[in-house]
Amino acid sequence: MGSHHTDDHRDDLPTPSTAAGRDGLAAILARPERSVIAVDFDGTLAPIVADPEQARAHPDAVPALAALAPRVASVAVITGRPAGVAVRHGGFAGVPGLEHLVVLGHYGAERWDAVTGTVRAPAPHPGVAAVRSELPGVLHERGLWHDTYVEEKGRAVAVHTRRAADPQGAFEALRAPLTALAARHGLVVEPGRMVLELRPPGVDKGVALTEYVREVGAESVLYAGDDLGDLPAFSAVEKLRLDGVPGVLVCSGSAEVPELADRADLVVTGPAEVSALLANLARHVSR
Repeated sequence: MGSHHTDDHRDDLPTPSTAAGRDGLAAILARPERSVIAVDFDGTLAPIVADPEQARAHPDAVPALAALAPRVASVAVITGRPAGVAVRHGGFAGVPGLEHLVVLGHYGAERWDAVTGTVRAPAPHPGVAAVRSELPGVLHERGLWHDTYVEEKGRAVAVHTRRAADPQGAFEALRAPLTALAARHGLVVEPGRMVLELRPPGVDKGVALTEYVREVGAESVLYAGDDLGDLPAFSAVEKLRLDGVPGVLVCSGSAEVPELADRADLVVTGPAEVSALLANLARHVSR
């Protein structure tokens, strides 16, 4: 179940390039019911697109997750997006096999459980509203209002430069002024792939992943991501390994974020290959 691909090589699990990654995969295969499989959304399950509102999970992603989820301790999607948006764009609600899926949105500040179908969340940081009102002025001042896309995330605001004539130039031009704007209101800037996100400090995917692994009592973990915002989750897995919880780090797409690819145990080319990897894992743990 899961993948439309029938190529023979896709039925073989790739071998992680590191000893720690091989240990992590072996631990997952040995006791899948004690493992957490955690994945980022944009760029990992969903192809990156110029307009974030148009992002949708790869067609193979949900079938692969649904095949895998009943055989492991838990599957979690950890994303910078609001949890409800990720659920809608991913098509995760009401899917047989994903009855216990958890989506940790806003880097773990929000949580959606498939069991209840509801989102739990604390009150937003007041700095986000202040930044939102000042942002147009900052962009107009630099002549970048029409070259950027401001994504409203509720608990954060993201400025995308992918649609500018010179995306990298716009990104670099905005880095310092947006960092200053964020700092004035007690927020931090998280840079990503042609995006600068202004959000509250102390919330990241590493904290979310570590807390979730502890909550589930997992004995092994796999984390797949594609961007700088996934580095804290990579660090969390590296620390969990030191604490005796084996783990596998997967990088989705290697060209744009070498920092992630360099630390990964497995590098795949994007959401289609992430989906194939999860589907293969499901087949292996069901034998």
